[in-house]
Amino acid sequence: MQNPFEYSSDIKRYHTWNYHLRKKFGCKVFKVSLNGGFTCPNIDGTKGRGGCTYCSSSGSGDFAGNPEEDISVQFEQVKESLHKKWHEAKYIAYFQAHTNTYAPVERLKACFEPVLRKPDVVGLSIATRADALPEDVLDYLEDLNRRTYLIVELGLQTVSDEIGERINRCHTYEEFLEGYRKLTERGIAVCVHLIVGLPGETKEMMLESARKVAALRPHCVKLHLLHILKGTRMAQEYQEGKVRLLSLEEYVDIIVSQLELFPKETVIQRLTGDGGRDSLIGPLWSLKKFVVLNEIDKEMIRRDTVQGKKYEEVFS
Repeated sequence: MQNPFEYSSDIKRYHTWNYHLRKKFGCKVFKVSLNGGFTCPNIDGTKGRGGCTYCSSSGSGDFAGNPEEDISVQFEQVKESLHKKWHEAKYIAYFQAHTNTYAPVERLKACFEPVLRKPDVVGLSIATRADALPEDVLDYLEDLNRRTYLIVELGLQTVSDEIGERINRCHTYEEFLEGYRKLTERGIAVCVHLIVGLPGETKEMMLESARKVAALRPHCVKLHLLHILKGTRMAQEYQEGKVRLLSLEEYVDIIVSQLELFPKETVIQRLTGDGGRDSLIGPLWSLKKFVVLNEIDKEMIRRDTVQGKKYEEVFS
């Protein structure tokens, strides 16, 4: 049976992260999630306080290493736990928690350089905000990009400034575009994060976010399911009836519609989101990650569609 999508070696009808890495490096590559102990301009008062309303105290680094440990110790601990599943693999060091360019360059170097020297580390992934990219940090990122496979992950979540204000994002879509431009002008690959299911957003608004990001032709995107974690401000809003969670069927419909909009060359790093079993309030169906991914595959087959099917139609 001929594969219906050219950027795939299995039944997937979208450009998976695993496919991209195997093509680039010739083997299995996995991310080693680390916590550099950074904070965020949306926490310390520079832009806001309390962080985004959905963000946990770990700053979206719930599965990252222990920030009390040295970075090298974290790396070995997380790597070994993943090696139980993949015995022979290479690694991308992933600085996941909070804003990982929000510090002096020397502080960044103290985190990034030790892991780059480790055997079989082939790349670096740095999660940050578009408004935390001063010129000296950009110079350092450009240097890193010459030495390793670098991806800078920018959390956009939505192109709607109204929704951004509601979730206490504390930066605008225009600020995102400026940060994105600064990175891509220096040849740095960007992964854009979008959240599906934010309070107040309609399906059309979520598709508009996908359309505007697709027009940028980013190297990668992450499409996250909104999930509510204990201890967050959104958890309180949910308890007060101010947040409605998507059903699995609604989520699959929106994700497939978004995938049709992205150019086929854009790598899809993630198609869902999940919290720890002990911290997740909902939706509980998100705990069954493979069920979610299988439902997305089935819906793409049912529609006889692939990633990018509507890209040329929309942008021609």
